[in-house]
Amino acid sequence: MRVALHTRVRADRIEAYEAAHREVPDELTRAIRAAGATSWTIWRSGTDLFHLLECENYPRLLAELEALPVNVAWQARMAELLDVVHDYSREGTDAGLPVVWELP
Repeated sequence: MRVALHTRVRADRIEAYEAAHREVPDELTRAIRAAGATSWTIWRSGTDLFHLLECENYPRLLAELEALPVNVAWQARMAELLDVVHDYSREGTDAGLPVVWELP
């Protein structure tokens, strides 16, 4: 399944956000893949961040990552940089952007 998300970086933290993503811990990327993700891309337009991830099951991915120590640490780091964060709770499964149109 494909899931599109929208988060927002703090205007004064853009450089720190991008720097953090140049050094995502290998343990975290392995955990994301183990939870069923096959790809995850983030685009930035100003302070708006658009994520597109492909995974087997998004609710399962969130459930497996929510309390994982490496993800908890990463999310704490991201919370310092973001105005709108990625929600790993059960309610976060509804955070995906609705599809408006797809090329047939």
